[in-house]
Amino acid sequence: MHDSESDMSHPMNKNEEYCLSLKKIGIDAETKPLDTDVVEQENYYSKHFTNSPAMVTNHGIIKLKGSNIDEVQIIQKG
Repeated sequence: MHDSESDMSHPMNKNEEYCLSLKKIGIDAETKPLDTDVVEQENYYSKHFTNSPAMVTNHGIIKLKGSNIDEVQIIQKG
């Protein structure tokens, strides 16, 4: 006997989770494909200061609709 629910699940990345959280509070948001924006190809932090990490990971961009903020870049430092 099998359950009626499927065992398959859709893996969700952090940006998709952020978009769902924003939609719950009434902000329409969508993820953009990784490395498709000019902003993502720039250096994020200067390496001239001691507290700046040398390694930064780009997690992509979330596009906001109907807001004064157009896009939010998600990065991880350290």
